[in-house]
Amino acid sequence: MRRGFPSHVHLFRANLAAVPPIAAQYVVTFLKPEMLHVYRQISALEAWTPVVFCQKRENAEHFPFDDVHVLAKPRTHQLRRFWQKSVLGHPIMIYPSEACRLRDELKRADAKVVHIYFGHIGVHLLPFLELADRPPAVVSFHGADAQIDFDRPAFRQSMKRVFHHSARLLVRSESLGQRLIAHGAPKEKIRLHRTGLSLSEIPFHPREVPENGEWRVLQACRLIPKKGLMTTVRAFAQFVARWPKAKLIIAGTGPMQEELRNAARSLDIAEKLCFTGFVTQPKLREWERSSHFFLHPSELGPDGDQEGVPNSMLEAMASGLPVIATRHGGIPEAVEEGVSAILVAERDADALARQLLALADDHARYAAMGAAAARRVAAEFDIFTQTRRLEAIYTECAASPVV
Repeated sequence: MRRGFPSHVHLFRANLAAVPPIAAQYVVTFLKPEMLHVYRQISALEAWTPVVFCQKRENAEHFPFDDVHVLAKPRTHQLRRFWQKSVLGHPIMIYPSEACRLRDELKRADAKVVHIYFGHIGVHLLPFLELADRPPAVVSFHGADAQIDFDRPAFRQSMKRVFHHSARLLVRSESLGQRLIAHGAPKEKIRLHRTGLSLSEIPFHPREVPENGEWRVLQACRLIPKKGLMTTVRAFAQFVARWPKAKLIIAGTGPMQEELRNAARSLDIAEKLCFTGFVTQPKLREWERSSHFFLHPSELGPDGDQEGVPNSMLEAMASGLPVIATRHGGIPEAVEEGVSAILVAERDADALARQLLALADDHARYAAMGAAAARRVAAEFDIFTQTRRLEAIYTECAASPVV
């Protein structure tokens, strides 16, 4: 990843210092419940003023924001979807008229850059990106959008056009950057921008070994294959054989819940398993505080879906929870293996169980790992540091010509 900026970028920054310039934020749905990290990122901007553009607004009570422009889908959206995807075999893209409307709205807002979340939405907005008289564009890739659908030639070719017309491509991890390069992205356009956490909202609690053996093991995520939940359940079955008072808490919702319940019943641990459903951030903080371990054994999904760096894992680390995860995606970049987290191979429930049991027996290492995890997150994922990085990327992007 290239470091430093040319002198004309610094001049651009100085000229705009008095009045923060506008950075348009394009999110198709502002915001889905699992997109808290996007809300944090947008809300933390200071040197740039964010203005949101979206096709739909949801959960406004949870994600309050004043300057939101809703550019609704056309009435013919379903027809377009059928025609482009089913008949032509192309990715679904906005009409040229929608592209011009978005450009005009951005001009009215005086946006100097437009930040598009996520990679596949860059493809959706390709007719806009191919307009010459628009602000420079930044496109963020967070995980699945750097892998899924790349086996489809039409999508792959469209994404290459997104790469060409974008000023900068943001990735959450170095591994995501390498995947984009493998797909044809220009290395010089890629910038590393990690998840930013508001650490003041995540209290640190030193962890102590429960004297009565009532260990609480937590995993918080969407209940989908790439989260490795079946590996968690199988490993926990081995752990509870040694610690019969232990409980496994799975916080989240998703299509795998019944499959996980059935697996727990077949392993005779159903009564040891607690599904919380969707939880608010305050409630998640409570679960983190009352738990002793956090598991996140991510794995490559059957559709090629891969993690960047899981936000829930970072939040657990910030709270002081010892983490056991996998060598998958951007996870190894986020931790110091053996110090701030323990990593095992994907889908290896036996290895996960061994490490969980060993850490439960090593009280000194258990306490030290939780403290090291919190230090690691504070050093690498603080939202203040990452927001300043993003603002610098915007400034660099705004000085770039539109291609």
